[in-house]
Amino acid sequence: MLLVPCPNCGPRNSSDLHYVGEAQARPNPSEATPTEWREYLYMEDNPAGWLRENWYCRSGCRQFFTLERHTGSNEFRNPPMPGNKVGGKA
Repeated sequence: MLLVPCPNCGPRNSSDLHYVGEAQARPNPSEATPTEWREYLYMEDNPAGWLRENWYCRSGCRQFFTLERHTGSNEFRNPPMPGNKVGGKA
């Protein structure tokens, strides 16, 4: 079982969430070529080590969020905690 730290609900079983994919910059829609869109949509790095990932909390707050996870150990780096806002203000 993998406990994923949802920033709104707290630690949740990974079965309560949906893995959306690697976090990466979206191409500019007015300038991107079909090849750039294809790479953005279908090509992932999948490195061994730290990776920024997008998740969706489907059974709790129903929000998207980004986390850093080590793909080898499933450890989360600097996981957000419920009630903590950007800048340390709750």
